[in-house]
Amino acid sequence: MMAEEGGPVDIDGSIMEGGGQILRICTALSCLLGTRVRVAKIRAGRSTPGLRPQHLSGLETVRDLCAGQLDNAAVGSTEISFTPGRIKGGSLTADTRTAGSVCLLLQVSLPCVLFAETPSELIFKGGTNAEMAPQIDYTTMVFKPIAEHFSFKLDCDIRKRGYYPRGGGEILVRASPVKYLMPINLTDRGSVTKIYGRAFVAGVLPYKMVKDMISAAVRCIRRELRDLYVNIQGVQESGDKAVGNGSGIIIVAETSTGCLFAGSSLGRKGVPSDRVGAEAAEILLRNLRHGGCVDEYLQDQLIIFMALADGVSRIKTGPLTLHTQTAIHFVELLTKARFTVTKCEEPGTDSFIIECQGIGLHNKNV
Repeated sequence: MMAEEGGPVDIDGSIMEGGGQILRICTALSCLLGTRVRVAKIRAGRSTPGLRPQHLSGLETVRDLCAGQLDNAAVGSTEISFTPGRIKGGSLTADTRTAGSVCLLLQVSLPCVLFAETPSELIFKGGTNAEMAPQIDYTTMVFKPIAEHFSFKLDCDIRKRGYYPRGGGEILVRASPVKYLMPINLTDRGSVTKIYGRAFVAGVLPYKMVKDMISAAVRCIRRELRDLYVNIQGVQESGDKAVGNGSGIIIVAETSTGCLFAGSSLGRKGVPSDRVGAEAAEILLRNLRHGGCVDEYLQDQLIIFMALADGVSRIKTGPLTLHTQTAIHFVELLTKARFTVTKCEEPGTDSFIIECQGIGLHNKNV
């Protein structure tokens, strides 16, 4: 619901996706628009309700970027209030002190630093390859090149990888302010021209796991895409570049028009490595079948940038995920951006066009 005059906008953190995504979107937009927000029922439906360490780190990062005021924020809190200040940018370090995802810290802070007064240099510490979050490889190989179509530049240096349960990973992110974001048009899929990726083990895990992941992934892909060469690099991560034991794989498909899709999977106790490789391949193939131009993990990450852009953005996707529906709901609640979703009538596809008239947010400092 919208605020009374001068009061905060009240956010129900339990609806739709009901997780940390609501916090990230609402606090980032609060920071950008100068709007006070109060988020209640935070993660109310989760097995451990309220803020977890990574959510708290994200909130504190946005607070520090804009010298804002964050009230009632502690691990376990189910309601917080946030009053933003001016977005100054500069140097900042955020540490989840767990294996909480560094990519989710980037997700909440990136829209803010693009509209800061000065360039930003951010160090994020935690898990680089975590369950229930984008792997850092997805962020650098898929999110970064596509998001830069909005006309900003993101530099992301992976200094050290960190795995569950210890975390300990570290990335360095640099971004400079922009005057405004350009709208994007991702509606021409083209044909798949390249498939490549990365499979890794770290710590005490044997390199044979890498070979098993790659072999299973290649077999799975070739059943459907027979004529394409699949180039998945195998990596044994050195002790000085990784904390803890971990394994996983990411596979990226690139099209003739520059669209990028990915499937990824992390090793888990009791799951054979070939199963991990096959899972990643199956996720990739599923995202190629729907006929869209972005995969299910990218669509929701683009929503806030579409809303901020100066003009009409259009992306062609597969069926909307709950995360995407949630992002649209809260962006429309807090801004004047308006989204329409239209089913494509192309035979043999299950694709949709997401269109947004952005608010054309301008950075007065640039």
